[in-house]
Amino acid sequence: MKKTKGVYILALFMALMLVLGACSSGEEAGGKQKEDGAKEYNFKLAHIAPQNHIWNDAAKKFAEELEERSDGRMTTKLYPGGQLGSEADMVQQLKNGTIDFAFITNAHLTSMSDAFSAWFAPFLFDSYEDALEASGSDVSKDILATLDGTGLNAMNYFFSGNRVMLFREKVETPEDMEGLSLRVTPSPALQDWYRYLGANPESISLPEVYQAAQTGVIDGMDMDLDAAITSNFNEVTGYGALTNHMVWPSVMISNNEMFENMPEKDQKIVKEAMEAASEYATLKRSSQEEEFIKTLEDRGMELYQMDESLFTPYTEKFDEKYKSKDPLIKKFIEKFR
Repeated sequence: MKKTKGVYILALFMALMLVLGACSSGEEAGGKQKEDGAKEYNFKLAHIAPQNHIWNDAAKKFAEELEERSDGRMTTKLYPGGQLGSEADMVQQLKNGTIDFAFITNAHLTSMSDAFSAWFAPFLFDSYEDALEASGSDVSKDILATLDGTGLNAMNYFFSGNRVMLFREKVETPEDMEGLSLRVTPSPALQDWYRYLGANPESISLPEVYQAAQTGVIDGMDMDLDAAITSNFNEVTGYGALTNHMVWPSVMISNNEMFENMPEKDQKIVKEAMEAASEYATLKRSSQEEEFIKTLEDRGMELYQMDESLFTPYTEKFDEKYKSKDPLIKKFIEKFR
């Protein structure tokens, strides 16, 4: 009787191990396997922009495209508004696989690779559409590839909010910026541009910019119209020069190991979903330009043009320095200038 019971327990244990083995063999990095062999994925995507920003529209579009193209096998949880920390935090989380995707500013990536500074060459593109087309070029892809070997897979770009100049007092020529303190995103290329113009670039975190302008710590800022509206910067800077002097790319990045372990057909879905989200967000932002201008004018802000030709000597100085910094920057500027 004892022998029979022992055989029964042994058989039950072996059956259980077979079941567990079957389950674990179907679970790999990024997802588990369905009965038909196709994987299911539950992705995490993070970015620093608020929920009402175009970045989050891009994130939602990406998630929708993934789910639709995969017939529901790919779902994505979004973490907007810096819920998971700063961009530096998100880059680290991408590397260690805590998150699967993130949208990282081109400005932050210049601290990892000089080549990304190419996108900040002043007055290089006339429209969002031109920048979007340029993002598909070989040299743009080569810039993304400079992050290879870091644990990151930089896959695509999208564009939000060309840079404009907001001031407490009206500034009508580059020479008028001499000695002004302006809040500028802490990227070497951006800060060099304003130093060439004679301004003093200040690295102030975005949540502190309003008070800095309100109290006169800064005389203005390099900003985009989106943030001017959502952060009410019109209340502390009554003048805006619609220079559109630089595009503002965001880079779509995945954890490299996760992506490389995906079957080729699933990699294709991710790439196509990113391309669709990039085009959607960029063109939507382009269509909002006049609406944003009207919103700020209705709030009492004076918006005006500043002749691009006035900046030519400073643009040439920027090109000369940055073309010498990296062959990819030189190639990029010469292709699109």
